[in-house]
Amino acid sequence: MAQEAHGQAALDRVVFMPVAVPPHKEAADDPGAEVRVRLCELAVVADERFRVSRLEVDRGGASYTVDTLRLLHERGAGDELTFIVGGDMAHSLPSWRQPEQVLALARLAVAEREGLARADLAARLAPLHDGSRVQFFDMPRIDVSSSAVRRRVAQGRCIRYLVPDAVACEIDDRRLYRPSAGRPAA
Repeated sequence: MAQEAHGQAALDRVVFMPVAVPPHKEAADDPGAEVRVRLCELAVVADERFRVSRLEVDRGGASYTVDTLRLLHERGAGDELTFIVGGDMAHSLPSWRQPEQVLALARLAVAEREGLARADLAARLAPLHDGSRVQFFDMPRIDVSSSAVRRRVAQGRCIRYLVPDAVACEIDDRRLYRPSAGRPAA
């Protein structure tokens, strides 16, 4: 998604920003913020278009997009920000903390996800902005999610080609996402 957004939205760079504590989503098998930062670094190490930020991890606590965007504006006055999301996240934006402010602080680059059409998403987001703040980009259909990758690891199945090789090796070396002794795989 980052690669497609970078090209189609004409972005200078894409910054991956792992959260310290996800505000809306709990993952029982979360290895922690530091490991998630490391996995992101491994995933983008060879690509100059991408970087990893520790901003939210270093800040700690629950992360809300509007707070992060405000902080980014303070630190990088003059930067035009684009927040990249999948259609599922774009669909949920109206329920986020201060969604109008999110769109005032950053353009939204939306990759369609199956089951959520552009027209439906555009109509859902229309009350939040003046019509210029949401951009859709084409995304090749690759049905891979982080939860599916974690599930495959827990089941002892291969994740090669689903994540970068360095990430797969780190997951294996750290024995991440495997069931605890005595607990069956999902």
